[in-house]
Amino acid sequence: MTKRIGFTEAKQRLIRALSEGRFLHEGRDQIETKNLLLMGQVTTEELLAVVRRCAGQHHSRSPHHAEPSVDVHILRRDGWYVKFYFVDPDTIFISVHR
Repeated sequence: MTKRIGFTEAKQRLIRALSEGRFLHEGRDQIETKNLLLMGQVTTEELLAVVRRCAGQHHSRSPHHAEPSVDVHILRRDGWYVKFYFVDPDTIFISVHR
């Protein structure tokens, strides 16, 4: 079972992964519109700016559709929707879009 983490730790881990360029992307339908980071339409620096502006009220969490023991973190801020999860040691993006 994956350890549950809250907003503060999730944000710190996400910022570290983006800053170090250590992240993966989950395959999905409509990837061209649902993951602008993967498609190169948003840079890690632009996404970092969005994530840094997020506070606890911009965060929610739900179980992963294929593996319910994995928490999926969702950030909604300034029209952005960022959905990601951690499977140690990886940070994996599901969605990054406006």
